[in-house]
Amino acid sequence: DNPDYYTQKKTLPQLKKDRPWYSDIYSQVLQDVVKRVKVSFDRFLKGDSNGKHTGRPRFKPLSRYRTMTYPQIKQDCLQGNRINLPKLGKIKVILHRQIPEGFKIKTVSITKKSERYYLTLSLEDKTVPNIKPDINPRSITGIDVGLKEFLTTAKGEVVAIPQHYRKAQKRLRVIQKRVSRRQKGGKRRLKAIKQLSRQHKKVADKRKDFHFKTANYLLSKYDVIAHEELNVKGLSRTRLAKSVLDAGWSSFLSILANKAENAGKLVVSVSARNTSQDCSSCGKKVPKKLHVRWHNCPHCGCRMARDLNAAINIKNRAVGHPVLKAQLTSYATAGVAEKPTLYRDSG
Repeated sequence: DNPDYYTQKKTLPQLKKDRPWYSDIYSQVLQDVVKRVKVSFDRFLKGDSNGKHTGRPRFKPLSRYRTMTYPQIKQDCLQGNRINLPKLGKIKVILHRQIPEGFKIKTVSITKKSERYYLTLSLEDKTVPNIKPDINPRSITGIDVGLKEFLTTAKGEVVAIPQHYRKAQKRLRVIQKRVSRRQKGGKRRLKAIKQLSRQHKKVADKRKDFHFKTANYLLSKYDVIAHEELNVKGLSRTRLAKSVLDAGWSSFLSILANKAENAGKLVVSVSARNTSQDCSSCGKKVPKKLHVRWHNCPHCGCRMARDLNAAINIKNRAVGHPVLKAQLTSYATAGVAEKPTLYRDSG
């Protein structure tokens, strides 16, 4: 019979007898490993909640297995600056912030990143209601992400692209050469690998910080933010792959959506088809190649930056989004004298 989640869990007691060192690992941590394998294969075969399929799960050697999770934990495990974990005992931790009153610790995960260990606590408070979007549909913008500028809003605001990876590339190249030249298995090679890992983490942390600050800036100004649906996976296979991955669009849009949900605001995605080609003033198609950065419509005389034209088109398309349509209707019935005009923007 093919192994499944339950048969694999049943083999764990015998596994501890055959390999006594497994007894040093907490039983629920081992069970969670089996669960992670099941989730990985389910996403590969059936897809996730959005129907997207991941790649075939691969064997993870010791060097690539970086996270262990306690699916259940005692509520009094955290005392001051120490956490008491089964089989590991009391460990000193640095808390970034105190746990809010009334919240319960559901899971605890320990992750190793660049020779440092990070503790992640999953919290729950059933008395906290779900935040429903309560938005002003007039406070809307569209954003066009790009490689020349990180993003342009429908009002012409521009956020410069920082290019964290490209700025660190020279330093990374030097360390990578150092790794390649040293003997495999040697202490000096291991030291160089750790140095390379720290440098990559520094780049990733800078990018993440930039994404959070940009998301906060947009959400402080607008209630509704529209963006185009991006095929980042496809773009990462083109000659622009390095720049696309350095920008981290997927990560940014995910952060933006999560922050908006927590703030009771709305992020919607619209079709990316011809957002740069269609004129935001008259709607006629004005073909232009990628290197052409200026929109000049021969039909209505509209002239503006290509990215601004795309951002306005994205904003205009968002008005047709079902959630925003409902908000517009409720906004109108609430006694607003003037209906919001969102289909035209002078830029």
